[in-house]
Order: sequence, then structure tokens, then C-alpha cells
Amino acid sequence: MKLKCIIVDDSSMQRTAIARLVNNHPNLALVAEYSNAIEVKNGLKNYDIDLIFLDVEMPIINGFDLLESLDNPPQVILITGNPDYALKAFDYNVTDYLYKPISLVRFDASVKRAVAKYEQINKLDEEEEYIFVKSNLRQRKVVLSDINWVEALGDYIKLVTTEGNVVILSTMKSFEQKLPKDKFLRIHKSYIVNLEKVEKFNTKKVEVAGTSVPLSRNKKTELAEALYNI
Repeated sequence: MKLKCIIVDDSSMQRTAIARLVNNHPNLALVAEYSNAIEVKNGLKNYDIDLIFLDVEMPIINGFDLLESLDNPPQVILITGNPDYALKAFDYNVTDYLYKPISLVRFDASVKRAVAKYEQINKLDEEEEYIFVKSNLRQRKVVLSDINWVEALGDYIKLVTTEGNVVILSTMKSFEQKLPKDKFLRIHKSYIVNLEKVEKFNTKKVEVAGTSVPLSRNKKTELAEALYNI
């Protein structure tokens, strides 16, 4: 099993050094190298990547800025010569953090951690569906079965889940497209419900996980049919 990875570093010498380590590792496959964050954002549209080796200190857009701009980043191993970034790095849920110059032993340990995390994530994939959302500048994993309903809040939406509420910047229409249509239904201009959490409904209200939310009149039949088919 090989993780598809890219290297992002403004130093060609450093990219060459990391590429040598990657190419000699049995669990890694190097897909591309980039010298800046703009190239990365374009490149990620074309490749399905499992792991990024990311330099923190790059001009214009640094490594942390890049991570904040990605909606659903792959695993990341940050690379820097400055130990002061270590605490901040783990605020971004990175897999590991490597200091320059990178030793083979430390590199192998980081890759081992990335492989283990990849295997764990894919095992979870078989058991439960989830999505990643950006909330408070951080990526959060939300298990779809934990969502009770989604509620519009102006330019934001609120995910009401069994683990608490998550507020994200999104339109209802955009978020609705991320949800499986056989499990979620938009029952009102401001509400999407998890069909498996619906307990009862009438012409005006739907009770979801013990809470009543409004039902549009023209959605009653569609809701009844959807509940019948789950």
C-alpha cells in the first residue's frame, strides 16, 4: 500500500532532499512537487492526494495559510526549521511535524504514523459515512449519522448533531448537495432533516430527535415518501 503524496517547498534543494526520502520509502508514491501554495491549490484539483509534505515558511502564502484555504485537506506532515511552530501545527490537526534537516529515522517514523492514520480512516469509511467541514478556521469531521438537522442562519448554517452544534459558512443549497439524498431531505427553506432521526410529523411540524422544526406545506408528501423508502 502506497500513499500518494506531494511535496510543497519553495527551496528546490529541500524539495530534492525530501523527494529522495519519499522515493526510497516503500509506502510512498511521489505524485508532484510544488514551489508555492498557488501551484498546490491548482494541482489538488487534478490529483487525489493522501499526504502533503508541507514547508511552513514560504513567501506570500505560508503553510498555515494554505491549510486554512483548503476545504478538505489530506494528511499533512509539516516541515520547518523553527521549533516555535510546533504547538500551532497541531492546531491544524497535522499528522506530524519534522525539523530540518530531516533524519531518515525521524522521516520513517512520520510516514509510519501517516500510514496508520490512513488505515484507521479507511476502516472508519467502511463503518460510517462522514464529511469534513470548516468551522472556526479548522477542519472538523462530522459523521453523517450524528446530524439531527441542518438549520439556516443567514450567511451561515448550523449543524445540530448528537455531539453538539457546528456553525459553518455555507448556503443551504451548497451543503444540501454534500448530503446523501436517501438519508436527508430539505423540508423547509431553512431546514434539512436526517430522515432516520424523524420521530413524527403533521402538516406544519416535524419532530426530529425530540425537537419540533417547521415543515413546508408542499414538502409533506415528499417527506412521507422519503420516510417510507428509508
